Amino acid sequence: MSVQTTTHLNFRGDAREALEFYQSVFGGHLAVNTYADFGMPADLPGADRVVFGLVAAENGFRVMGYDIPGRTEGSIAGGGSTRRENNTTITDQAVFVSIGSDSFEELQGYWEKLSAGAAIVEPLAASAWSPGFGMLTDRFGVTWSMSVTTA
Repeated sequence: MSVQTTTHLNFRGDAREALEFYQSVFGGHLAVNTYADFGMPADLPGADRVVFGLVAAENGFRVMGYDIPGRTEGSIAGGGSTRRENNTTITDQAVFVSIGSDSFEELQGYWEKLSAGAAIVEPLAASAWSPGFGMLTDRFGVTWSMSVTTA
């Protein structure tokens, strides 16, 4: 038996845009269903929002997302800020999304795409524990921790 975990992100109105962006970064298949698709009257506010969204790529990348009903203000739910201060990561965010790759070049490709409109927390570079490590908070408020997983 095996278990697979998938990060599920809760958005406040921009889940579709975020999932389309993540698909453009990591590739794969995008599935999106709206509240209207599951029976909400199409003329109600929010019926066009995402109730189920998934990006799944052959490289193993998976992320899910949805729009919190009735919420359209602010960044991702549970959002906050993350920054480096005195060689320490300071955050009030509950979750980071961690991406690992055996190849610095592969990781750098994802980094370059995710960094469009992002706040760089820690530039992608060699670190004491990895040939490549970096952190950024993307334009949707999601913080990504990326590292090369080979020694």
